[in-house]
Amino acid sequence: MIAIIDYGAGNLFSVHNALSFLGFENRVTSDPSVLHAANKLILPGVGAFPDAMGRLRAMGLDRTICQEAQAGKPLLGICLGMQLLFEKGYEFTETEGLSLIEGYVDKIIAPDLKIPHMGWDEVEVVNPSPLTKGIVDGDMVYFVHSYKAVTAVSNIRLATQYGQLVPALVEKGNVFGAQFHPEKSSAVGLKILNAFGDL
Repeated sequence: MIAIIDYGAGNLFSVHNALSFLGFENRVTSDPSVLHAANKLILPGVGAFPDAMGRLRAMGLDRTICQEAQAGKPLLGICLGMQLLFEKGYEFTETEGLSLIEGYVDKIIAPDLKIPHMGWDEVEVVNPSPLTKGIVDGDMVYFVHSYKAVTAVSNIRLATQYGQLVPALVEKGNVFGAQFHPEKSSAVGLKILNAFGDL
C-alpha cells in the first residue's frame, strides 16, 4: 500500500486518482501508524516551504517521515514535497527542511522568463534511475514552481532548462523527488508513478 501524506498542504486527490488508475492500493492519511504500515510514502505539496514545514512539525510528521525513509522505505516528494526533502529552503525566510537529500532550495533566477515556471516543459535524462525507465530526452512534464533545488549533479536524474539547469527529478537512495507534477503529466508522469509503485 502507498500512503499519501496529508498535512494540509498537498494536491492529494489527483495523486490518489492517478495511483488508483494505475492499480496501486493507496490511502490518504496523516496517521503515523498507517505511514509505518505502508510499503511506500508520497509527500505531495503546494504552497510555501515555511508553512509546509511548520505543518509537518506541528503534526509530528517530520519525525515519522524521516524515520521511515531512514529505515529504507521508498519516499517520493512531489513539487513542494520534493523541496521539503532538502536541508534548507529560502522562501521568504531560511527554514530547515527534512535533510533527506543534501542541498537547498532557492528562488529561480531567470530575468528574461516568467516566474513562476508554469506549464509543460521538456526534461532530459541526467543520470538513469529506476524512475526514468522509458523516459527519453525531450519528454514533456507539467511544472508549477518559483523555487528550485540546488544539489549535486549526482543526485539529479531528470532536469529541465529554465534560464539555468533546474533539477526535475532527484534521487538519494530510497528517497526520490519530482519538481514537476507526475499526476498531471499525462503518460510520462504515469510512467514515473508506475515505476515508483513497482519499486
